[in-house]
Formats: sequence, structure tokens, C-alpha cells
Amino acid sequence: MQWKPNTTVAAIAKKDGRFLLVEENINEKLVFNQPAGHLEHGETIIEAAKREVLEETAWEFEPEYLVGIYLYPNPHQADISYLRFCFFGHVSNEHKGQALDDGILRAAWLNPEEIENEQDRMRSPLVTRCIDDYLKGNRYPLDLIHHAI
Repeated sequence: MQWKPNTTVAAIAKKDGRFLLVEENINEKLVFNQPAGHLEHGETIIEAAKREVLEETAWEFEPEYLVGIYLYPNPHQADISYLRFCFFGHVSNEHKGQALDDGILRAAWLNPEEIENEQDRMRSPLVTRCIDDYLKGNRYPLDLIHHAI
């Protein structure tokens, strides 16, 4: 049987020295994550990133470049792994009053010190790894990703 990782997208947006995260309820625990989620059938990876940010934060997101691609095995389920495409971009046009995805409590803008202080509340190590890679200068052009039709 062929193994297939779950394809996910994540977004990093920064404004006034703060990063956009979501606070969400996962297994009765409040955690922080990038706006992130699964690629849906029929959409491109970039479309998925835009959709997930809007659904989870009510902000419109425009990816500027790819920060990295990460393979992350689920530490709680050995047969599940995630292949995460993380993008950096800018947000605009907040849809105030829009309902957020189930489990999302709020969009939160945190500075690097606040993120460091909340390490135990990060949903996975990928949250800070993606931010660290962005801060290190990882920037890959979007045309690295091809959608064969």
C-alpha cells in the first residue's frame, strides 16, 4: 500500500513587527498556529493558502514567496504525516464580523518575544520553525510551484 502524506498550507504575515497567528481549540487545549489547513480537491496550493487565511482570520492574504516545504510526522498517530507548504505574504481587507472556522477562537498578532514566551502553546514545532526560517531569509519564488493541468 502506498503511503501518502496530507498536503497542508500555512501562511506567515507580519505587520508592525507582529506575526499573524490563530488561537484555536485542539483536543480541549488552546494553542497557537499559523493560519493553516489542508489542500482541497481542485484548488492550487496558492489558492489553498489564500482560502485558509481568509477562513481562519477574516483577512485576505496574498502570498509573496514560499518560505519552505516541511514533512512533519504526527507524533500522536504514526500513520499520519503532513507535507506543509509555508508562504509569506501580506494581508489586507479584513472582513470584520466574519465567522471563523470551527475551533478558531481568534486571529492574534504576536511579536517574536510573545511567541517565544508561548512556546508551550504552539500547536507544533512547525509554527516557530516556519517563522525562524522566514527570519533567516528563506524566500523562494512562487513560480517554483507548478500546477500541471
